[in-house]
Amino acid sequence: MSINKANVRPNVRLMEFGGNLARVTLKDVAAKAGVSYQTVSKVLNKKANVSAETEARIMAAINELDYKPDISARNLRTGSSNLIGYAWRLGEEDVTHPILDRFLSSAAQVVEKHNYHLLTFLIGQDDYDVSTYETLFARKQVRGFILADTNHNDARIEYLIKNNIPFASFGRANDSWDYCWADVDGRYGLKSIVNHLVSRGHQRIGLISWPAGSRSGDERFQGYLDGLTEANLQLDQDLIVYGSNTTETGFRAVTQMLALPDSKRPTAVACFTDAMAVGAMNAVRAAGLTVGKDVAITGYDDDPMAEYLHPTLTSVRQPIPRIGQVIVDLLHKQINGEPIQQKGHLLKPEIMIRQSS
Repeated sequence: MSINKANVRPNVRLMEFGGNLARVTLKDVAAKAGVSYQTVSKVLNKKANVSAETEARIMAAINELDYKPDISARNLRTGSSNLIGYAWRLGEEDVTHPILDRFLSSAAQVVEKHNYHLLTFLIGQDDYDVSTYETLFARKQVRGFILADTNHNDARIEYLIKNNIPFASFGRANDSWDYCWADVDGRYGLKSIVNHLVSRGHQRIGLISWPAGSRSGDERFQGYLDGLTEANLQLDQDLIVYGSNTTETGFRAVTQMLALPDSKRPTAVACFTDAMAVGAMNAVRAAGLTVGKDVAITGYDDDPMAEYLHPTLTSVRQPIPRIGQVIVDLLHKQINGEPIQQKGHLLKPEIMIRQSS
């Protein structure tokens, strides 16, 4: 049966032998480089003891022929896959997680550079359900895991540490646990926001927060307290409202704050996320006030929409591409048994000052 060249996928190189099309093989590369196919295999698996000239000749042949390893065959030989597991957490329908979406995109790009692919799977709200992690690794369907949306006493992290399963997490759990992680310093980020608002003359600074109990949320809340303490400002519980990451939460919270007596009304409100900040800005306008002039509003995460709102939104930008790079590199080193000099990486965010504050 003939093969229609037009229907061949462009990323698969085929060669013509006697009028027939065939996939480029390890032996084709070996013949081109003038070595045995066993030598080519060892070079690809970084187990060869050959000269630099021989290795360069093999790599040149691989590039010229556009050789792609047969992943399925390799997996059968080694009894392992080239997949990295990543869990999507089921949550409320209206709650978005733009930072996790951006992190996943960043991590996927770095994973591909290491010749792996991401396998995504769903988990429920129960942090203590580790059954999917257990099953995927026991069946050798994945080489390791990338975690996100971590929390205090995270059972997933505890399980993976205990069973010596390779993983790295975006976010922290318990500081006493020994594992690979990278995180953004949310405490520093919220403190920077409060410092900025104080520098603009604000004394009554409200906060729209997530409910207490999440590791990342608690860090941001502590940053808010640090900023108030540094400025010698008193904490006012009437200026703190808790809720989920929605615009509705932001709108409700600021409406509630603006209903306070004039002497207690906030002149500025810091929000845990940009989605909350959008709702907060709408509430200010609904009250007949001007964002940035009568009430300053700040967000967190620096969603791309922040620069296109009216007024533009002051927000905290997290170094997500760098986080993705660090986490995948940490996991790659674990899988390959390479030494890791530093397991924990805390990166500082950057405040983007715009018209809303």
